Amino acid sequence: MKPYLISLAAGLLMGLLYNLLNVRSPAPPAIALVGLLGMVLGEQALPVLRQLLTLALTNWRIL
Repeated sequence: MKPYLISLAAGLLMGLLYNLLNVRSPAPPAIALVGLLGMVLGEQALPVLRQLLTLALTNWRIL
């Protein structure tokens, strides 16, 4: 839970800083959310692929 709160606090701090400096966000919110989704999917992809590869190799050896 702590990493989520730190991430939220960092995001709020950057939003306040952007507002104080009158800087627009570099990406529209929808595009930013799609980018974050891609990051999360990419982070989860390697462990899943490793598990699938291990399972496939294990099953291949059994046959």
